[in-house]
Order: sequence, then C-alpha cells, then structure tokens
Amino acid sequence: MTTTMLGRVSIDRVLEHEMATRPPAQMFPDLDRADWQEQRSWLAPQYWDSATDLLRTCVQTWVLRTDGETVLIDTGIGNGKARPGLPAFNDLDTDFLGRLRDVGVLPEDVTVVVNTHLHADHVGWNTRLDNDEWVPTFPNATYLAPRADYAFWHPDAASRPRTGNANNNVFADSVLPIERAGLLTLWDGTHRVNGDLRLELAPGHTPGSSVLSLASGTDRAVFVGDLLHNPIQIHHPDVNSCFCEDPVAARTSRRRVLAWAADNQALVFPAHLRGGLAAEISRSADAFTIKKWGFTT
Repeated sequence: MTTTMLGRVSIDRVLEHEMATRPPAQMFPDLDRADWQEQRSWLAPQYWDSATDLLRTCVQTWVLRTDGETVLIDTGIGNGKARPGLPAFNDLDTDFLGRLRDVGVLPEDVTVVVNTHLHADHVGWNTRLDNDEWVPTFPNATYLAPRADYAFWHPDAASRPRTGNANNNVFADSVLPIERAGLLTLWDGTHRVNGDLRLELAPGHTPGSSVLSLASGTDRAVFVGDLLHNPIQIHHPDVNSCFCEDPVAARTSRRRVLAWAADNQALVFPAHLRGGLAAEISRSADAFTIKKWGFTT
C-alpha cells in the first residue's frame, strides 16, 4: 500500500473487487469498433481484454485524511447484498473491511462517507448485517448523499430508470438504514466537506451524480465518480455509458469537469479504472488527452 500526499491531504486506495464486464459495444453504444482499435495500444489489456472483447473494471474506495477527518469516497458493492438485477454484485463476499484496516482505518475512525451517487456499487458498504439487520458500517460518520438522487431512487418515487431493476433493494438495504440511524445528510448544489474538500453536482449519469474536488496548497484533484467508466471517455468526452440517465446532461458535466481538471492541472481520480491510477489531462479547445498517469498504488 502506498499513501500519496496532495497538499495536506493523504490519499489511499482500497480495492473491493475487480472483474470483466460488458463488451465495449454494449457499454458504450455510441463508440465505433474503430475507436477502440485506434486506442488499443494503451487500453489493452488494462482496461479492455481485446481477446475476449470484454471491458475490465474495478470497484474501489478512496480514503482521504485531512484536518482531523477520515473521508471515504464511495463504499462499493458491500457483502451479502441481494442484487438480482446485477448478478456480478449479488451476495458478494470480500475482505473490504480488512483492506480498509490495512491502510490504518477502522470503521469507527471514519467521520465522513461521500456517496457520489446512489448506484449499487457506490453505497454497498454504507451498511453491514448485524443479527439479520442492516446497520451503519461506519457508526461515527456523517453520510453525504445528493438530494436529487435520494428523490430519484426513493421507493415512493415515480422514476423510470434507464437501468431497469439494476438498483433494486439498494435504497432499502444501503440508504434507509443510514437515515433511520440519523446519519444521513442530503445536500444540493455544492457542499463544503472541510477546508480542502468540496462536493459539486455533476448530473447526468444520475440526477444527483457529483464530484469531489480537492484544493490543498498548490495541489488540485477531482474524484469523478461515474463521470468516467473507462479512460477512452477522456479522448471521447461526449460518449456516455449505457447507464447514464440523462445523456445530454452527462456529456455537459463530463466536459465541464474535464475542462476544470485540465485548466487547473488537477489529477482525475476515477471510481472504476484499474491499477490505482489518476490521470493528468490536457486540452486543446474542446479536445482532451491524457498527459500522464500518476498516483500508483
């Protein structure tokens, strides 16, 4: 394990799960096969298994420590969660809490949990089973969730998600128990976590999708959640995943955040890119490129 410092913020990565997922044509239907072949030299095999034609991805949590706070950015899939609409996530069993302990964090140490949005693979470890009841995994934490996602995914809402039943049970087992425990804080627009960290809405993937920006000393970074599912989207920022609820808004948010990162020399930390890497990007007019990768764990 390697801890990286940006300003006064320490950053660790906790990997929950790695997997092969969908073919590129299914995940990114707006991209042609030629686009993948053009980028094959660096996409394969880390992000795309060209032999099986399956994308390779991971689920990970970023751990930030600064100003007396221990902050988790997204909490993955979780153990023992019933996910009939997502077989790869169904009844998962990993040593996530042991890996969190390996970077020096016990559940009781966590003071802030950031759910960038409320998809199944971003809220799972919000809770754990205790005597057949879902209870908060991090009992001393404030859980931050975007109000727009809370409204969209609430069981009483009339929403018709593009993802169908993929998010079934998520609200009941990973959000409501936090609310009942009095640990849930809903926010809208922007939310200041502390002097170094700030949340901002970046809607499109879901109505309340958000990013967390870091500004500490001269260092800048942005943790982009599901704004990116594959690094090819940096080169093709108008391309959405098949999971984006509002394609137009998703494109707008992606371009805006990537432009900010390029203009501010901010490292881009993804939720699902393998290898523990963050991207430093540049832009020329509306085009973005990856200058280099940093933060290897």
